[in-house]
Amino acid sequence: MQAIVLEQPEVLKKIELEAPQPPAPNDVLLKMKRLGVCGTDLHAYKGNQPFFSYPRILGHEIAAEVIALGENVSHLKIGDRCAVMPYRNKEIDQAVRRGKTNCGSTLSVLGVHEDGAMQEYISYPAQQVFPANELALDQIAMIEPLAIGSHAVERADIQPDDIVLVVGAGPIGIGTVAMALLKAAKVLVLDINQNRLDYITEKFPSVSCIKLNDAVENSLKELLNGDLPTVILDATGNKESMQKCFEYVAQGGTIVYIGLFIGDVVFHDPLFHRKEITLKSSRNAVATDFTKLIRLLKAGLVNIDGYITHRLTFDTLHETFTKLYSPEERVIKAVVEFD
Repeated sequence: MQAIVLEQPEVLKKIELEAPQPPAPNDVLLKMKRLGVCGTDLHAYKGNQPFFSYPRILGHEIAAEVIALGENVSHLKIGDRCAVMPYRNKEIDQAVRRGKTNCGSTLSVLGVHEDGAMQEYISYPAQQVFPANELALDQIAMIEPLAIGSHAVERADIQPDDIVLVVGAGPIGIGTVAMALLKAAKVLVLDINQNRLDYITEKFPSVSCIKLNDAVENSLKELLNGDLPTVILDATGNKESMQKCFEYVAQGGTIVYIGLFIGDVVFHDPLFHRKEITLKSSRNAVATDFTKLIRLLKAGLVNIDGYITHRLTFDTLHETFTKLYSPEERVIKAVVEFD
């Protein structure tokens, strides 16, 4: 079977692998149908993704078809279209025992710590695979990035009277906005990219947008009649942006970091204490986020209209991948089609 491997930064190569074997008793064999291109993939290609080593087969935003079942698998059947939770723990450690399966000490993520789904077939533990036959392949491929936003919103413990600022209107930020709105909160978005802010305005008319400027705090107060956001979710992975959140958040507010970067976050401790800020990180997602998104997409309460702006084919991906970095392309979300 064919696969595409990132041999080193900026070197994608198509390779041949051995044909897949029948799945182990608790696994399923999956045929890839759609694959979302994540920020993780884009950063890894450029050589600036944390927790990453080369060579690596990328890909973890998966829409697949079940083509073979292990003998112990009962919740799936051959032909099922499904989503995949692409993180698994090699050991049942303290975090996993407490239900934090998204951040165990031995967590392995497809396409990051182990080879991912940029190949024709993969075998994977059946308990990590969720049937989603009612959904289109594009919807299924977007479940994982939407689940990241879902988990971050749950981490933030958003209440209906909160004022939520989402910093970064990329794919994860967009999903975070959609999930925050389901909490009935007032939502604002901050970004430097006007194209992405225009998308937010069109898709979510109730959301107020702010383009990054030298006086963001004043802009927020003007929009909020002197108030500031009580919850900030930063999806940028940008050090300066993440540190600025301490200035933007209201007294007694909460900051949740979704994105990450290689380096240290530094903040002024008196400001942190004076405001009594709650600071959290949000990593990956849990199974309930995946099942929730399947229900929400099926019910039409979350939609991905306009979310996917670019389509690449698996056969030529190693040749066309770099166009996703061009500002002229105005990429929001790209998917890889396998057939």
